[in-house]
Amino acid sequence: MSYNGADLIFPHLGIVIQKLSRSIDVFGGFTIYYYGIIIAIGMLCGIGVAVWDARRRGQDPDLYTDFALYAIIISVIGARLYYVIFDWELYRHDLLSIFNLRKGGLAIYGGIIAAFATAFIYTKVKKFPFLRLADSGVLGLITGQIIGRWGNFFNCEAFGGYTDNILAMRIKESLVNPSMISEELRNHMILDAGVNYIQVHPTFLYESCWNLLALIFMIWYGRHQQKWQGEITMLYLMLYGLGRFFIEGLRTDQLLIPGTGLAVSQCLSAVLFVFALAVLVIQRRKYKGLPVTGLRT
Repeated sequence: MSYNGADLIFPHLGIVIQKLSRSIDVFGGFTIYYYGIIIAIGMLCGIGVAVWDARRRGQDPDLYTDFALYAIIISVIGARLYYVIFDWELYRHDLLSIFNLRKGGLAIYGGIIAAFATAFIYTKVKKFPFLRLADSGVLGLITGQIIGRWGNFFNCEAFGGYTDNILAMRIKESLVNPSMISEELRNHMILDAGVNYIQVHPTFLYESCWNLLALIFMIWYGRHQQKWQGEITMLYLMLYGLGRFFIEGLRTDQLLIPGTGLAVSQCLSAVLFVFALAVLVIQRRKYKGLPVTGLRT
């Protein structure tokens, strides 16, 4: 079946996107990319979910909105620094390009680390329990991740190697950064109506769906099972780490630990998963037999 040069196709689902727009022009030609719009929507929805959970727990929602003002800015800086550090060769000869975020180059783990560091300092200043804020904050964080991953869809990035599974995504080669096209993908290049396509794992979709399931479980757990402060935070680290470990292994644009063939995000995911699981097991034994507290202020 020919797709007449469509930009993006899910062949087994019958979904065809003839023209995939990446941006809109406003104010007489100023370009705003959908990636940035989606990230902004994710941030706003994340703040909304964190505030909703804070209210449910009887906390002051203003504490979370104030925190978000700091966390968003510092998390973007952290995400950029993380990416630059582990892809230094791309920037070492053009240091000013480090500040050009419009060309992409953000790593979510850098943002997560920066967000947790900001939360720790913020709660110290406000004299508020760090883990209490973190338990509501991670619900907002993972909400932002669920939505934000769709920015990768519009950028035609963060995909995996070749697959022919039911969710396989076919992308016009000309839309993709050549550095993301692995030898495996080139060997499975598809020619349709004179147009070259790569067919890939839509890993952005996998991660978005996994995070959605994690969010639903975390909300349920917080209502019906949570017994100690920090439990939802540990669940987030465990579930996100588990999903990211396997999904990262499929991707073609991994950031590697210098001098090794190890993907830094996979290694960090494994560490977070083991750490969080160990804490959960130890703490659940400690609180075994005690009632669910609700952990309200």
